[in-house]
Amino acid sequence: MFIEPMLLETAPSPFSHSDYIFEPKIDGHRMIFSQESGVIRLYTRHHNDCTRQYPELLIPFDDDIVLDGEVACVDPATGISDIDAVGARFKAGKHDKIARLRKLLPATFVIFDILQYKGQDLRRLPLMERKAVLISLSLPSTAFGVVPYIEGAGEDLFNQIKAWGMEGMVGKRKNSRYVSHRSIAWQKVINWSYCEVFITGYRKEKFGWLTAVLDGTGKLRPTGIIEHGPGPKAKKAFYGVSKGIISGESKDFVYLDPLIRAEVKMRNWTKAGLLRDPVFTRFIV
Repeated sequence: MFIEPMLLETAPSPFSHSDYIFEPKIDGHRMIFSQESGVIRLYTRHHNDCTRQYPELLIPFDDDIVLDGEVACVDPATGISDIDAVGARFKAGKHDKIARLRKLLPATFVIFDILQYKGQDLRRLPLMERKAVLISLSLPSTAFGVVPYIEGAGEDLFNQIKAWGMEGMVGKRKNSRYVSHRSIAWQKVINWSYCEVFITGYRKEKFGWLTAVLDGTGKLRPTGIIEHGPGPKAKKAFYGVSKGIISGESKDFVYLDPLIRAEVKMRNWTKAGLLRDPVFTRFIV
């Protein structure tokens, strides 16, 4: 059974509050684990079936259950989930590749909520009552875990998350019921990193600015595309300046001399050296 997941709003900054619990934000992909009449199905937040990608998670609980959590591939050197490894697991389609990656990049299902258990719908219970049921479960294998939380002290947790280099944290109201839409009762705080880039072009159709940084030899190295952040004024200023510095074009892109610099915030760098989820913050002049 697929249940539409509860989504998070974004908090403007780390916060503490006695009415909230705070959890580390796991850097993976959201997943609904469903066990009905002993049959297990795994779903992404967009209702895509990903059951075959994670054979190590097809181990039954003691009764029918629906769980919400995150698929992670933990780097043994850091203890932090490696999003590139998660992406590799999710994209694997052929049986032999899935079997190989299962050994190289084992997946863990990190659970943070329980939605149904033993035929009972638990979504109308307050969060802390659902947490009590979740903590009482006997997990079927070491491929399953329950996300830890603390009460009230969100800012202290966020400082630790920054020190550990983790993605961020989530604050949840203790009395929140589980709703299948975005809710202010659950708020995420991202541990952003910042970087200066050159804008070296733009897409002709869908919005996007090409970015690059200087490598160790002083040459520009492409780092991806900015798709979020600039408002109407920033866009107007950019396209006004860009008319005079066009260096070429292709079917999809217009290329610019690297004369426009900008600051972006991002979640981190990918292993391929690209900005992960870059967001424009300001021009550097």
